Amino acid sequence: MPVTEIPLVPVPAAPAGHVYRRITVDPWSGACGAVISGVDLAAGPDDETVAEIRRALLDHLVIFFRDQALDADAQAACSRRFGPYSPVPFIEPIAGHPEVIAVVREASETQGFAFGGIWHSDFSILPEPPMGSILHALEVPPFGGDTLWANQYLAYETLSHGLQRTLRGLSGVHSARDAYSPKMQSVHDLFRGMTVRTDESANRTQHHPVVRRNPETGRDALYVNQQYTVGIADWFPAEQRALLDHLFAHATQDAFTCRWRWAVGDVAFWDNRVVQHMAMGDVRGHRRAMHRTTVAGEAPIPAPDRDTDRS
Repeated sequence: MPVTEIPLVPVPAAPAGHVYRRITVDPWSGACGAVISGVDLAAGPDDETVAEIRRALLDHLVIFFRDQALDADAQAACSRRFGPYSPVPFIEPIAGHPEVIAVVREASETQGFAFGGIWHSDFSILPEPPMGSILHALEVPPFGGDTLWANQYLAYETLSHGLQRTLRGLSGVHSARDAYSPKMQSVHDLFRGMTVRTDESANRTQHHPVVRRNPETGRDALYVNQQYTVGIADWFPAEQRALLDHLFAHATQDAFTCRWRWAVGDVAFWDNRVVQHMAMGDVRGHRRAMHRTTVAGEAPIPAPDRDTDRS
């Protein structure tokens, strides 16, 4: 049966405080991240295992699996256990697998930046940005090429109460103009192992709440990112720039991050609603190749005003 015909049976997360029986969860850093063991993703985890994995994702924001052997079909099927796939604009999927994109840096590339090398939440430009992304390491350099994630719950919770109140009523303006508009084609042509097709649709804008509520946890997270958030609705340009520059720096400070050094077979699964991520561009003379699938999400839900907040 083709992957696209596999029935989707959404499995809710195990309840908060659940005692894990199918998997082992070991926190990776103080801010976010956990290593999951005791599961073979290619074998097709059962519903209880999927529920526990999703619980771990909600609790730790990004989770890692070691020594996984997923071909493109198996990765797409695994991804579908957590929700429908979210189409990826601008990037050509791998041949015969419309749900899978390759993220590749060839050994011959010399540019000092990586694809995904600016802090971002995947495709926040969409009306319904992806909930999750799943990245599987196929070939990695002997050093370098790490990925970092930043906890956006902490980014919001550590702001002053006054700034929190201000942000809860704001809409961020998101656009791919500085990532995938035609002016960026020459940059993407440097990534020789990928096919990126820029076009004018990247200049469109999409508004999302600056503070969004995760419907699965009820917690609020900052939702702006350097790659795609280009403005604040109804603010003057100088005001927008000053606020966004402050938030970008605050949201990605070291205290909120975890860092993963890749090995072949590693899988990372992260919640785009509540983390940003960035790939390091410090690889020279070695190939780095990953497959990525993307799990669909909902339109961002604004955090309610404090006066009406149930909390």
